[in-house]
Amino acid sequence: MATAIPKQFLLLAGKPVLWYTLKTFLEAFDDLQIILVLQEEYIQTGEKIIQSTDSPDRVKIIAGAQTRFHSVKNGLSLVPEESIVFVHDGVRCLVSRDIIHRCYKMAMEKGNAIPAITSTDSIRIIEKENSRIIDRNKVKLIQTPQTFNSTILKSAFEQEYEDAFTDEASVVEKKGIKINLVEGEETNIKITRSFDILIAEKILLGS
Repeated sequence: MATAIPKQFLLLAGKPVLWYTLKTFLEAFDDLQIILVLQEEYIQTGEKIIQSTDSPDRVKIIAGAQTRFHSVKNGLSLVPEESIVFVHDGVRCLVSRDIIHRCYKMAMEKGNAIPAITSTDSIRIIEKENSRIIDRNKVKLIQTPQTFNSTILKSAFEQEYEDAFTDEASVVEKKGIKINLVEGEETNIKITRSFDILIAEKILLGS
């Protein structure tokens, strides 16, 4: 991103990226509680953003850790009882209530729900010095919120960390649990590059 400011705090149409994420989840369910995991040095910044939402009392903050795995594990320590847990990238600020509800419904029925979309680009696999085309319809691009029954997720996070744990689905799958994919959304983009801020702003403003 070529900026010293973490992506979730960059301004998007006048508000921090993270503000939009919090807003959508708070509006998705009246009783939804948010556990916001942040680097310790940015907790105060996070508190200010929380206070600018309509329901600051429904958001708690906990310090993150060195990896995504350990940060999520920290967040799970504040989940006290059986529930449905959404693990979401704070910089996927265009997440919709529809996708949150789809994930919730499938997780209630099957224990987990992972949003995914099919690539619109051709896909090639690199093999040593060569590459080969593969059927893009057999490749899914994974998004968040990755959604689980808390009992399943907390049990999975009792495992020792592995480098292969790139997301929550990979952690749960290691326990032998089938991963269920649900339809994601093209607009559920992850703010990664400066260009993504421009795209997100166009989508937000409907232009």
